Amino acid sequence: MRVEETEFYNKLLDYNNILYLCHRNADPDAVSSAFALSEAIGGTIGLVDGCNRVASLLIDKLDIDVVEKPDPSEYDITLVVDTSTSSQLNDIKLGKYCVIDHHATTALIENAEFYLHRHATSTAEMVFDILVSMGAPVMRRTAMGLLTGIITDTGHFKHATQETFKTVSEIIACSGVEYADVLEMMAATPQDISMRIAMLKCATRANIERVDDWLLVDSHVNSFGGAASSMFLNIGADVALIGTSRDANIRVSGRAKREAVAAGVNLGKIMEDISHNYDGTGGGHAGAAGIDVVADMDTILGECKDRIRGILKGKPNPSICDSLNDECHESE
Repeated sequence: MRVEETEFYNKLLDYNNILYLCHRNADPDAVSSAFALSEAIGGTIGLVDGCNRVASLLIDKLDIDVVEKPDPSEYDITLVVDTSTSSQLNDIKLGKYCVIDHHATTALIENAEFYLHRHATSTAEMVFDILVSMGAPVMRRTAMGLLTGIITDTGHFKHATQETFKTVSEIIACSGVEYADVLEMMAATPQDISMRIAMLKCATRANIERVDDWLLVDSHVNSFGGAASSMFLNIGADVALIGTSRDANIRVSGRAKREAVAAGVNLGKIMEDISHNYDGTGGGHAGAAGIDVVADMDTILGECKDRIRGILKGKPNPSICDSLNDECHESE
């Protein structure tokens, strides 16, 4: 049953022992959303399979209590946070559960007791709306967490909307937290040498393809696929696809620049469509998505690239046009 913010909060009050469950390799959006709800309503934050670097820093800096690999059967209900597919939970048996998620599509809502699902650039924004609807105070730790979740999930506002900035402004106004405070905390994230090695290895394996004025890059790495795909955008790719594997399962993480999205690339839709052919899961945002399937990695990368080529072929890249115009003006 789909509900709105106030009803979502009221329904959670029917349960005394709530587990807020974050997806594997949980990010700051998932952790901060679970933390904010647990502070306001009570309950336990669970990590199904660890968390990423920034989320780990958040847990440490804000002194957040978490339980690793919790058993949902020990709780009255499980609130699945920021998660669109059961594979992101390592197919854990949930029992009675509800969902709060912001991704374009989420298969988990089908069997949920109730759910809150709408388009937003982060789950943290939806959680803030719940806090506002219930009249809960937004304390400093909660605000620091929610802002970190929003900043990271929007790629430092690269994928932000007007509503994103409105929510950020409201969080700052009601909590007194400075934006600089959050950036300073995030800057303290230690640089993981294993991640640096992975990025360098991924770069050496890169396949670079030019589609008219667009650059499409793919590569593979043992871990940090999402970070690697973002790295390629930062150094010049318009769309990047990075494959990682675990046993027979493969994952492809994709990232696309705003110009590519504006030209019609929707990685979430592409990943979702392809996953159906392999009984896997896929989806996400237009500019950031992933697919988890049991298949040959090169085959999945090839299908993703075929779809992207078909969309970008023949369409001008505005960033290239702007650069050419700038060069012309400089020469005048």
